[in-house]
Amino acid sequence: MADGFHLPKDLMLGAPIVTITGRSDMTVENYRGILVYEDSLIRLSLKHGQIQISGVGLNIEYYTNDDMKISGRIDKLEYTF
Repeated sequence: MADGFHLPKDLMLGAPIVTITGRSDMTVENYRGILVYEDSLIRLSLKHGQIQISGVGLNIEYYTNDDMKISGRIDKLEYTF
């Protein structure tokens, strides 16, 4: 349906948008909530599944209802259903 109306899938389906800059900055849009927040692990709830970020010195610099910025050394990103 999103393709038929030529609308972005993140808007129609609530798909997450993850932007990683190098190994130290990450922005996540369209998340639902924070499930785990530790300096080596951040797990976020999504509309369909979860995102898990592993690393060292992870910090949520800011978050709103729409997006968040994570900083620190990002070692691994996992997306699960």
